Amino acid sequence: MTPRHAGAQLKPVPHGLLQAFRAYESALMSDDVAALDALFADSPTTLRGDAAGLLVGHEQISAFRGSRGGAPKRRIVQTHVQVIDDDHALIVAVTELDRGGRGLQTQLWARDPVRIEYGGWQVTAAHVSAPAPAFDTRIWRVVGDPLVSSHTADGALSGETVAVKDLFAVAGFAVGAGSPAWLEQAPTEPSHAAAVAALLDAGASVRGIARTEEFAYSLSGLNAHYGAPPNPKAPGRIPGGSSSGSATAVALGQASIGLGTDTGGSIRVPSAYQGLYGIRTSHGAVSREGLLPLAKAFDTVGWMTRSAFLLQAVGDVLLPEAPASSVSVDEVHLVPALVGLAAEDVATAVSDALPEAKPLVWEAARLDEWRQAFVIGQAYQAWQAHGAWLETRLDTLGEAVRGRFEMARSVTREQAAEARTVLAQARTEILDVVGDRILAYPSASSVAPTAADAAGVRDDTMRLTCIAGIAGLPAVSIPVRTPTNLPAGLCLVAAPGRDRDLLALAQSFAG
Repeated sequence: MTPRHAGAQLKPVPHGLLQAFRAYESALMSDDVAALDALFADSPTTLRGDAAGLLVGHEQISAFRGSRGGAPKRRIVQTHVQVIDDDHALIVAVTELDRGGRGLQTQLWARDPVRIEYGGWQVTAAHVSAPAPAFDTRIWRVVGDPLVSSHTADGALSGETVAVKDLFAVAGFAVGAGSPAWLEQAPTEPSHAAAVAALLDAGASVRGIARTEEFAYSLSGLNAHYGAPPNPKAPGRIPGGSSSGSATAVALGQASIGLGTDTGGSIRVPSAYQGLYGIRTSHGAVSREGLLPLAKAFDTVGWMTRSAFLLQAVGDVLLPEAPASSVSVDEVHLVPALVGLAAEDVATAVSDALPEAKPLVWEAARLDEWRQAFVIGQAYQAWQAHGAWLETRLDTLGEAVRGRFEMARSVTREQAAEARTVLAQARTEILDVVGDRILAYPSASSVAPTAADAAGVRDDTMRLTCIAGIAGLPAVSIPVRTPTNLPAGLCLVAAPGRDRDLLALAQSFAG
């Protein structure tokens, strides 16, 4: 394709520019990451943007390329070059994808006279656009406009849309549980889960059924079969799971309410990673009728929103009535020992959000033991719930979830009983420490990691998330920002039954 030039004087294309452009395109189509890295300026100010967000710096861009598995196949159908001067030019290319549709690629090129490779030309900024899919199957299993309408025209949630985690029954659809093998044999549900029905009765509509990790047994959002939903608030990083599809749908504005579950952190972690408000309710506060379990002693219903106001409005629909009470930020106690378990940037963001909070001295000296007992107790129950079906089907699971269920299969009754004893002691201590206080600490131990680093933060995060799970506490995650402007979560917990107090308090943090 002959390049078209723009500019007042139609400046000639500088020597070597188009050769470098073609080398880039060739490297892109062959997924030659080394060549692509060499063709992008090795600078912290180099930019690459697309619909998922903006990557800043050569390091972020290189990590993204190394993990995505190649770009969609395409060909260049038009090339436009706007020459700025002998060492700078803008190239806009129209692309045609093999899968159909057209896209655009805009690149700002600069020449370094010291470099020899590719004539010294490198990309300093790039923006890529591609035709959007009809719906993103990483986020949604089924989606509609809406999928299920409410018959309540003037309810408290009229006009709101719900992304339903694929564990809740939606009448007329099967529960897929993030597993193609499970979905293949799952029956069509005759009625809605209790939480879905309540939201519909309040005027909300169901936008669709959102992806989850297999049987909700993970915190990363990396479904081995359908892929990871994108994280629009932290491009190139994981979305957090297992309520990952619901979280991403809300973060992208494709739904206003993400209905999910939280057993070991599956509301709080994606909320923290994607800058959302989220609540894990007191154990048993919201009906689990019509919900596929993971571990019944720890499973809770929760939801995520983009605003504290809507988070509370959903609570007014789903939570049981409770006496009105007043609560203020002054009653919040920051727990330094728990804040110290998080990475420095998250610890700073959480502490900065509560500059006047009273510190609470609680070392939680047996926290590692508690976490391990929680893992064992959860695993034992997960195998009780799904082991009969999985016994001959473990090979249908992705590697990470399969490893957890293989461990779950090996947990003996004696080990489970020992874990229950530890958890009962832990529950007593936690409830005693919480009392009538509201405690604050990080929702997750880090910002959203990359997929390669996800396994490395799991235990650190579960040290924090297991506290509410062990004691059945309500927990609200409030979005905060790290010094580098990445999303993180401030977690507020209180005694069982104080869900509404936490929802009211979250309004105080809303900016």
